Amino acid sequence: MTQAAAFFDLDKTLMAGSSGMQFARVAARHGLVRRRQLARWGVEHLRYRLRGVSDERTAEVLRGVRELLAGIAARDLERLNPEVMAAILPRVYPQMLDEVHSHQDAGRRTFIVSAAGSGVVEPLAAVLGMDGGVGTEYEVGEDGAFTGRFAGPFVYGPGKVEAIEAYAAEHEIDLGASYAYSDSLSDLPMLRAVGNPVVVNPDPELAAIAREEGWQSMRFERLGRRLVALAVTLLATIAGVGASRLAARRRPAPRRLSGWR
Repeated sequence: MTQAAAFFDLDKTLMAGSSGMQFARVAARHGLVRRRQLARWGVEHLRYRLRGVSDERTAEVLRGVRELLAGIAARDLERLNPEVMAAILPRVYPQMLDEVHSHQDAGRRTFIVSAAGSGVVEPLAAVLGMDGGVGTEYEVGEDGAFTGRFAGPFVYGPGKVEAIEAYAAEHEIDLGASYAYSDSLSDLPMLRAVGNPVVVNPDPELAAIAREEGWQSMRFERLGRRLVALAVTLLATIAGVGASRLAARRRPAPRRLSGWR
């Protein structure tokens, strides 16, 4: 194994905020997410930007996503991809793109590894000129609709280690010479799985570990920019609620999603 690679978390590492929130806003505009759920996710997004993520919060949001997907045609979600990508791309950090390009210039392969759906992660990696993307895959039934179940491992926490180890084996990558980037304590297993961990705008717990371990740290999201981003997020969430109301008035009532509340 002679090659090295760089693995990038997506949310709050490669991009500002949450890719899932961008998807939710687009889905709301198309009547696939109810305004009450969008408002809940907006609050979760604010918490995430301020304090990072926890396993409990992640599990709660994940349950909502799985309930949302159950019974929806995969084709309908695929049609949202251009709008979702248009929402995500302006939020990609220029500093992180520089990191991606630096690794590529040094001959290292670059990958996104994220709990976000593979339908977002894989196209984003392609648009950014990276070698690949690994996201969570959801099962599609014979009728072409999502079942609400996973089609593979949940790419979160230890699941990310499984993902990069599988990629390392497939592409003959030396993890000891490789890099991993993340903002969150939940990605500690992935950071410890490589020889060169890098924390990006880390949450307090991860920042403390990085100091103890002597890991490289990148911090470019200052408090002022963070507060502005939070204000914009809140306004966008309110706007999304309004948009979903407008969509509900203009369209026939959407069918109820299985298990949705």
